[in-house]
Amino acid sequence: MKSDSLVIIPTYNEKENIRNIIEAVLKLTEHQFDVLIVDDNSPDGTGDIVDTIIAERPDRVNILKRPGKQGLGTAYIAGFKWALDHHYEYIIEMDADFSHPVDKLPELQAACSTGGADVSVGSRYLTGVNVVNWPMSRMLMSYCASAYVRFITGMDVRDTTAGYVCYRREVLQSINLDTVEFKGYAFQIEMKFTAHRMGFKIVEVPIVFVNRELGTSKMNSSIFFEALWGVIKLRWDAIFNKAKFTRRPLPRQITA
Repeated sequence: MKSDSLVIIPTYNEKENIRNIIEAVLKLTEHQFDVLIVDDNSPDGTGDIVDTIIAERPDRVNILKRPGKQGLGTAYIAGFKWALDHHYEYIIEMDADFSHPVDKLPELQAACSTGGADVSVGSRYLTGVNVVNWPMSRMLMSYCASAYVRFITGMDVRDTTAGYVCYRREVLQSINLDTVEFKGYAFQIEMKFTAHRMGFKIVEVPIVFVNRELGTSKMNSSIFFEALWGVIKLRWDAIFNKAKFTRRPLPRQITA
């Protein structure tokens, strides 16, 4: 039976993790989640592994194959559109490398389905700094980046760069996804800031973030600096391009 909730997992060279992360999501019993993999033509064969899983679980697992590496933001935008086309009510972003705790998925979903949130964020910084196995330099960069974003944007969100996020369907329908500008860290900030400016309620759920054990991190300095300057661009748009943050009309519900 199709779930009302979809977990979108973007992948590029995640063969070490992909089967285990999909199986971990499918094993959850508190709430059922379907899975969409968005693979950017991983040369290590990640997409082929997903194809074998789909043959085993065609009712729960899906894949979007893209011709090459195009950036995290565009992967999620493609996934969001797919989720909306397939009528999911709750759409969740999650990494493939187990840095986001799978057992927190039901809590993120419940925050939106029954807790009054429009967007729920798996937050590393809501109750301190809950990050395991990161170098101190990266931890400081991430924490300071979130503080910087809060200062510039005025958002009351402790973990503004978080990539573990659940959206109600209405939020993604209200945002013109074709106008989302950024691809890396700044994409995560832009989505939260846009939802915030549109008046949607954002709630944080505390998590412990564990650095990946297998595979290679996709973080680099260019992604960080995109976020640094992207935040200023977002604030500028909020002042001088307010139409960008106007909710789109929701599609009519077709009734029999």
